[in-house]
Amino acid sequence: MEIPFLSFDNMHTRIKAEMCSAFEKVYDSHWYIMGNSLNTFEKNYASFCNTDYCCGVANGLDAIIISLKALNIGQGDEVIVPSNTYIATWLAVSYVGAKPIPVEPRADTYNIDPTLIERAITPATKAIIPVHLYGQACEMDQIMPIAQKHNLFVIEDNAQAQGARCKGQITGSFGNINATSFYPGKNLGALGDAGAITTNDKELYNKANVIRNYGSEKKYYNMIKGINSRLDEMQAAFLDVKLKYLNEWNRERNEIATYYNEGLKNVTDIILPVTANECTSVFHIYMIRTKRRDELQEFLRNKGIGSLIHYPVPPHMQEAYKEMDCKKGDFPIAEEIANTCLSLPLYPGLTHAQVDYITDMIASFFR
Repeated sequence: MEIPFLSFDNMHTRIKAEMCSAFEKVYDSHWYIMGNSLNTFEKNYASFCNTDYCCGVANGLDAIIISLKALNIGQGDEVIVPSNTYIATWLAVSYVGAKPIPVEPRADTYNIDPTLIERAITPATKAIIPVHLYGQACEMDQIMPIAQKHNLFVIEDNAQAQGARCKGQITGSFGNINATSFYPGKNLGALGDAGAITTNDKELYNKANVIRNYGSEKKYYNMIKGINSRLDEMQAAFLDVKLKYLNEWNRERNEIATYYNEGLKNVTDIILPVTANECTSVFHIYMIRTKRRDELQEFLRNKGIGSLIHYPVPPHMQEAYKEMDCKKGDFPIAEEIANTCLSLPLYPGLTHAQVDYITDMIASFFR
């Protein structure tokens, strides 16, 4: 049996007619940037996130950069970030001239550990960026009071968790301003690069709109030095079609994850995903851990099963951040996760028979 790590076949076949209709509508409109499709999607995605405003941008990295710029975070400032996130979270902080300050995750949920945040706060700290990693909501009910106590901004990195919740509140609605990615492999994925910002703050929304459009509200009149980062009409139209199915797809992801859990519960050599109390996951990734990760990945590859490692090198160990002068062991939890994690196939359309094959092969490997 051949099972790819990711397949769009089930999702895209089902909605092909709607996607083609959306393409034709934009194509025939002769308006491809900052038009009705973008306005409609921004309104609908804001509603999905239970926020007042949404600002579509070119990609998820730009969404974080623009959010930081809207908060006037820059040179000399510090921003608390997880030690085990994808490097884009750190890059955004660096690009505005601020310094990323890593905080270790919880060893079970892999999200930033709220109990470690306060010890990382200094007079230079301006913000916290919680990353809802692998699809699971961070413990925002603990993070937000810390931010309020120390007068810090919160920017959620919601790229992997569109639709997840903490104590019933949806991710992307907690922070002062929040960023997401619609990279094709995300739970809500475009057919190319795309991203967005959500907020309840009108002033921050207006600033983000100006920053993404060359620093201009009115064409050829530039208030500030902005950038060009606009979600184009075609991607907005595609995303608006897919948004209608997101809750259904997230439910299916949870059902598949539950089936994985059942099939792997007796395999003692692996660690299964754990969800924090009163938080939910939309299982962007189903990640297991084992000290025999590389052997297992090769074994599965030979059995026709795709898998990926999210992420093999934590940001503090990347050459890009050699100026931080970190050494092995400085962030042991992030390093342990990086050395033992393996993501299994999980996407709408993955069948029970396929999951049975995957779990049977994993069990046979450890036998």
